[in-house]
Amino acid sequence: MSLKPEAQNPMETNTTSGVRRYLGIYVALWKNSVTRETMFKGNFLLWIVVELAWFALQLGFISVLYLHTEHIGTWTKWQVVLLVGVSHFIQQLFQAFFLINCANLSELVRNGKMDFLMMLPVNTRFLVSLRQVDLGGFVNAGSALAVMIYAGRELHLTLTLPMVPGFLAMCLIGICIHYCLMFSLASVSFWTVKAQGIVYGYYNLFNIARMPDDAFPRGVFKTVFTFVLPVMLVSNVPARLLTDRLTSNSCFLLMGMAIACALLSEWIWRMSLKHYTSASS
Repeated sequence: MSLKPEAQNPMETNTTSGVRRYLGIYVALWKNSVTRETMFKGNFLLWIVVELAWFALQLGFISVLYLHTEHIGTWTKWQVVLLVGVSHFIQQLFQAFFLINCANLSELVRNGKMDFLMMLPVNTRFLVSLRQVDLGGFVNAGSALAVMIYAGRELHLTLTLPMVPGFLAMCLIGICIHYCLMFSLASVSFWTVKAQGIVYGYYNLFNIARMPDDAFPRGVFKTVFTFVLPVMLVSNVPARLLTDRLTSNSCFLLMGMAIACALLSEWIWRMSLKHYTSASS
């Protein structure tokens, strides 16, 4: 009895080939980024030193702060150090993958390179968002991870098996929230041409994420940075997970904000493309 090969689903085949194609493109973008970094080694090393110095200043500020108090709300010194490490970890991974690309969107619109990207047989948002990789961000994320491990030892934390993938998932959701919000702000450049000030203005708000949520009383400030620009959620939720103080409401709120930010970002992007008339028109 002869056996006929099972027919393949065309949709599954197209999906698989599409994923492989985009993975191949992304690998090529990585190679291009590595080549760029090796051409300017001094700049690469300098920025690592600058980021490490800034991170050390943040930790020094926490040390000085806790010379005058034992608690900030319900947060102890080493819990806040852990929070600063988590915030820096998320920020540096976001910077590695997305920051420079979001910041350069206005330049692509201004100099007409967006015309060329839109003509390529690849999703335009994929190329705009992932064209360059900041390799120094991974080095700095490693320093944040080292601080988190040290703070965890001081707190005598015991990580259970579900906590590690849960923490990484929360960090990934936080990175996605930062990306969607910053990409939405960068898309303003289709109307104003120059929007780098807005983009880096949002990046400076990352400093709020380093502070415990209990440090801010209920009011307009806390509401804005929880439900409008949820920078406090992004780092406080993963840190609370590690310290076993996470509530289900905070977890669902973070995921809900991620979905809302993603939908808003896609809507703004599509509206921006409709408004775009190219640099030559």
